[in-house]
Amino acid sequence: MTSSTSVTDETAEAQAADPDSEQPTEAEEPGKNKRSAGLTIAVRARRMGDSSISLTRLLTGVVIAACVIACAVLGWRMHSKSNEIDGLHRQAADSAHAESVALDYATGAADMDFHNLASWRGKLTKGTTPELSNRLTQASNSMEQIITPLQWTATAKPIAAKVRSESGGLYTVDCFVNVMTKNQQAPDGITSTATYKLTIDSNHNWVITDISGIDSALATK
Repeated sequence: MTSSTSVTDETAEAQAADPDSEQPTEAEEPGKNKRSAGLTIAVRARRMGDSSISLTRLLTGVVIAACVIACAVLGWRMHSKSNEIDGLHRQAADSAHAESVALDYATGAADMDFHNLASWRGKLTKGTTPELSNRLTQASNSMEQIITPLQWTATAKPIAAKVRSESGGLYTVDCFVNVMTKNQQAPDGITSTATYKLTIDSNHNWVITDISGIDSALATK
């Protein structure tokens, strides 16, 4: 008992001699635990925040990539659609041009006057290939044997032209022309419809390669 009491007294005397010395107390331990727990929670929160930011960045990148792909696909589709529309416009324009060429030719070929057959022959061979021009010249020479004696005149007006088919730039066009013909047998004139079928080559400056129906302008009723 004397030894224990002596130690206790010595401890008390040491504390009294040095009151500023730090001695752990029961009150200080809970504070330290709280600070440690708070630090742990902060570290975990920071880690969770970093993970959240990384996930957000990843999702943002995925969304941006998806938008870029969607825009690329949409652009390709629009470009493809635009090309398709342009192709249809070109096709429609080419068909209209073929019909215009054919109808202009048919109207000129059906318009004649026995007083000026040279002009008619010029319109008959205009815009045709050399081979077709030669054939038409020969045909006109034969027709003149009828036109001149009968004092034939014909006034033509265009009605319509329609592309029948197209293959490799070759257009087959049907033309219809209203013709008023007068001659010695029909001095008052006869109205008829001349029908022509022309083949036009768009690959060679829209030249006329074949034609039928020239003699329909001479039809009488």
